[in-house]
Amino acid sequence: MKGSGWEVVTHSAIVSNVRSHLYDYFADALTYDELQGLTYLQVKGSGLANICPVIVGGTRNIRSISAAEYSFEKFCIEPTSFQVKDETPIKNSASEYVDTKLMTRLTYTLDDMSGKMKISVDGKVTFIEEDGIDYAPTTVQLPGGERVAFLFTVKQLSATGTIDNFGGEFNVPSYRGSSFLDPKGRGGSTGYDTAVALPARGDDDDLLKENNKNTASLKGNIVLSTAKVDNRTGEIGGVFQSVQPSDTDLGAKAPKDIKVTGLWYARLTRS
Repeated sequence: MKGSGWEVVTHSAIVSNVRSHLYDYFADALTYDELQGLTYLQVKGSGLANICPVIVGGTRNIRSISAAEYSFEKFCIEPTSFQVKDETPIKNSASEYVDTKLMTRLTYTLDDMSGKMKISVDGKVTFIEEDGIDYAPTTVQLPGGERVAFLFTVKQLSATGTIDNFGGEFNVPSYRGSSFLDPKGRGGSTGYDTAVALPARGDDDDLLKENNKNTASLKGNIVLSTAKVDNRTGEIGGVFQSVQPSDTDLGAKAPKDIKVTGLWYARLTRS
C-alpha cells in the first residue's frame, strides 16, 4: 500500500494492544469442541458464530511443536479492536490511529480458513493461506461521524518468521467488484464510460478517477503472535495485529490505513 510505512510490531506490543479487550471476551468464550456441539438454533442470533474457539489447557511452551510440514486448518481470526489512521485537529501534526465505532453486525470474523505451514528444525516458519472464509465487508465510524468501509481480509497471506511470531503480506481485493455501478451508472466492466451529462469532459483530470474505475488489489500486512499450543489436539492460538487499506471507492479516493487487533486460532495436522 503506497504511502504506508509498516510498523515493527513485537509480541509484547500486540499483547498490550489486545489485552484490554479480552476480559469480557473470555467470560463467554467456548472451546472448539463446545462450539461443534451446538445446534443451529443455539447459534442463530447469539453471536457465537462470530467468535473463535479458545484453548483450555495446553502449554505456553511454544517450541514444543515438532519440526514438520503441517496442514493449518480451522484458521480463525477474530478482531477485538478497529482503529483508523486519521488526521488530528492539531495543525501540522502527524496522523494517528483513532478508536472507532463498529457499524457492522457480528459478521466480521474470518473463519474456517486453511493453508500450509512448515516448521523447520531451527524454528523457522513459513505459512501460506489458501482457502476459506477469508474476507468480510466491514464498516466503522470515526469520532467525527465519517464512516469508513473496508474489506477485512488475510487473503493469500504469505507469512514467515518463528512459531512465536510470524507474519507477512496479504492481498486486499477491491471492496466493490467491477460490475458495481455508481449513482451515475458508471462501472468497471459495465455501465457508462463517463457521466451522461458530461461526455465531453470525460478525460478531464478532475473527473478521471471518477470515470475510470479501478478494482486492483492492494496490500496489507499482519503479524500473528502465538500464545498457547496443545500438542494433544493440535490446537494453536494467540493474538494478531494487522494494517490494511480501506475502500477506495473504485479508485476515486485515497485509502485510509486500518489497524485491526484481536485473537486467532487454528489446528495443526501433519501433512
